[in-house]
Amino acid sequence: MAVQAPSAEIYADAGHGTDSQLEENTVKKYGVNELRRMFLEFFESKGHLAMKSFSLVPHNDNSLLLINSGMAPLKPYFTGQEIPPRRRVCTCQKCIRTGDIENIGKTARHGTFFEMLGNFSFGDYFKKEAVTWSWEFLTEVVGLEADRLYPSVYEDDDEAYALWRDMIGIPEDRIFRFGKEDNFWEHGSGPCGPCSEIYYDRGEKYGCGRPDCTVGCECDRYIEVWNNVFTQFDNDGHGHYSELEQKNIDTGMGLERLAVVVQDVDSLFTVDTNKALLDRVCELAHTEYQKDHETDVSLRIVTDHIKSCTFMISDGIMPSNEGRGYVLRRLLRRAARHGRILGIEGKFLASLSETVIALSKDGYPELEEKKAMIVKVLSEEEDKFNRTIDQGLAILAEMEEEMKAAGVTQLSGENTFKLYDTYGFPVDLTREILEEKGLTLDEDGFKTCMEEQRDKARKARKTTNYMGADVTVYQSIDPALTTRFVGYDSLSAASVISVLTTEEEIVEALADGDRGTIITEETPFYGTMGGQEGDIGEITTATARFRVEETVKLQGGKTGHIGRVTAGMFSVGEQVTLSVDGTRRSLTCKNHSATHLLHKALRTVLGTHVEQAGSLVNADRLRFDFTHFSAMTPEEIRSVEETVNREIAAALPVETEIMSIEEARKTGAMALFGEKYGEEVRVVSMGDFSRELCGGTHVNNTGVITRFKILSEAGIAANVRRIEALTDQGVFAYYEELEKELHGLAQQTRSDVHQLPKRIESMQEELRALKTENEKLRGKLAKDAAKDVVSRVREINGVKVLAASMDGVDMNGLRNLGDDMKAKLGDSVVVLASAVDGKVNLMATATEGAMAKGAHAGNLIKAVAALVGGGGGGRPNMAQAGGKNPAGIKDAVEKAWEVCEEQLS
Repeated sequence: MAVQAPSAEIYADAGHGTDSQLEENTVKKYGVNELRRMFLEFFESKGHLAMKSFSLVPHNDNSLLLINSGMAPLKPYFTGQEIPPRRRVCTCQKCIRTGDIENIGKTARHGTFFEMLGNFSFGDYFKKEAVTWSWEFLTEVVGLEADRLYPSVYEDDDEAYALWRDMIGIPEDRIFRFGKEDNFWEHGSGPCGPCSEIYYDRGEKYGCGRPDCTVGCECDRYIEVWNNVFTQFDNDGHGHYSELEQKNIDTGMGLERLAVVVQDVDSLFTVDTNKALLDRVCELAHTEYQKDHETDVSLRIVTDHIKSCTFMISDGIMPSNEGRGYVLRRLLRRAARHGRILGIEGKFLASLSETVIALSKDGYPELEEKKAMIVKVLSEEEDKFNRTIDQGLAILAEMEEEMKAAGVTQLSGENTFKLYDTYGFPVDLTREILEEKGLTLDEDGFKTCMEEQRDKARKARKTTNYMGADVTVYQSIDPALTTRFVGYDSLSAASVISVLTTEEEIVEALADGDRGTIITEETPFYGTMGGQEGDIGEITTATARFRVEETVKLQGGKTGHIGRVTAGMFSVGEQVTLSVDGTRRSLTCKNHSATHLLHKALRTVLGTHVEQAGSLVNADRLRFDFTHFSAMTPEEIRSVEETVNREIAAALPVETEIMSIEEARKTGAMALFGEKYGEEVRVVSMGDFSRELCGGTHVNNTGVITRFKILSEAGIAANVRRIEALTDQGVFAYYEELEKELHGLAQQTRSDVHQLPKRIESMQEELRALKTENEKLRGKLAKDAAKDVVSRVREINGVKVLAASMDGVDMNGLRNLGDDMKAKLGDSVVVLASAVDGKVNLMATATEGAMAKGAHAGNLIKAVAALVGGGGGGRPNMAQAGGKNPAGIKDAVEKAWEVCEEQLS
């Protein structure tokens, strides 16, 4: 496509302009939502596909916790591992960066949430078009003054320099060459290339006042608004660069930063949408912005963090103590604390999130769709924090007093960990509170306390490649190869083998006994995805057989059949027959369809805040994870189960339709967290009861599910519950097993199943009677034994002392004997020891008179317990201990005499 360069007249005679001229910003002050639409529509007019923002949760990328740039979700297209929907695309991508959360708010320069505008080329256009269109959009669409724009290029990129000078017509003294640190993009090994940035001169009022202030100055006058990355090299990781066969364009422009320029405001916090949110925070806090520095810090923190939290929750991220859930919790609790500092009364985060939704739903309609859940999560999390923060702050205040008394200014790692582990204080919150008072914390000590968790995390980390995905043999497969799924209507198909692999390499053939993967052009096998476990079955030829043990979805739309060759040999290009295990598929379909009914039933019984947070369905059972904030009551479980069974009995028709994502949303079909939807989606409806976007396999009528039974309901993470359930044959097998157990119990108790409750009740009565009789016999034996030891009583300083051992008396028996002895002896100390089933019981007791003369039963027991391999203690009048060494009883009794002599002398 030929590109028409803009007229050089746009730039002609612009010169540098005087500062007074530059102060007159005549640009129309477009709003954030307008600028987003303008950008996407402009690049659509240039043949780009405008793609919706990807989720903040990275898809198949273990290198990222959260999406933090416009190109991050597009990495598979840049690496060639997936084929893009079009070679030219543009996006407005929601992003979150959390590398320096503790510094957010201290200045108005940075925030955690931002939107990145980007136009991308995958081997289509290159530098000429990228430069031309970026200039055209800024000057002709947005209307920025040409004399305020300054491009920069990588110092060795003469091509880009010439484009700016000769094609756009910018004087050489207004084009800046910068080094690798500023104008060359690379991330370890892999694709990389030079950058060309465009800076905007905001005028003297934003500058530092120095005479040499120009592009590259640290002040706020010259602000970068656009960055064109020309991905043209491949870095081998050792500093060697080679030209890429397919050159790409990756551009980025911060939407909020563009709005700062267009609206001529001082920071991202005062662009229209953010300012409206900040004003709402001011209203709740009964204060004004830019009147007091400390107040401004708290206002910016609350404003920024509630926006990030709202978007994160909308993408299914839940507060937790690890990973991205911990990032969310940190942001929430930091915002909640600074709300308190501002004097905002009561809970406020959920209310502010509604303002975020109202301001941002134009570009992100999913915010409105997930509103109920967002509000519920924020409200619950704020409640949790409010319950712990006061106690935590009090504990921290005590720790600060101890530090002051000790003359130290650093909180120990142990105490920092205690605040984190016991009171839910993220370490950055503790750090921030201490910093406000000129104190620090022991980072290394805290890390030592966290060492076990960190070791586990390190061991759990996966080997990743440039994309952050698990490194496997599958990534060497031609990305142009795909597999078409034909298994909705048929369980068998004929197709051609396109790829064969072992676990380590791509091969031409697999022989008898080999383990590997077969990839075909078409397949009836469903690959594990969306919570549905993949099919098993067989792949055969006239002479060979391959047992499919697992079916997986691979990058780029391929399906892998993993298993082992049990006969013959398979080769690439060979025609094969693929046959799914029909019985297992049928059972899996029943469980999958039941999860849809369960999902709707949960929302009906518990509320619309319920969202699917995960699932697993296979032939044996179903597991369904969902957002909810307390354990379900037995009544709620029963109601959900009855609702599902009612819809099964109604024999609802199950129908599927293919439609656009927008049409699907209009029908009320539910979209699930973490799912990556294309422009066309599959909607599964079960009568008028349930409608969801789903690519899985289902029954044709709910009646064939037969029956549904919930086995358990439990919490698995913060605000996430899990139900495990059975359907059809699984339910019957469950009741058969229960019946078998009942018959077994009846046989053991020599009764009939129907008489089992009465028989158990009768046996319990018999046990109680036997226990009572046993206690009587034990008491009699103990008293008989006591008669034999009374003769051993000695008198020490007017107190009668008895230390003796006896056989087979438990602790209750020893205590009863001790009381009897005291009653008979008067002022006395009684120490008794007994061995029962290889273990030792020790007991000591003293009367008031004995204690007045120095006797102390607790100290006495402590002194002798070690001799029987145990420990214990107690009060001055009564103490006891246990031990593991009956052979030490004799020595313990002798020691008791000695201790009594010492106490009473």
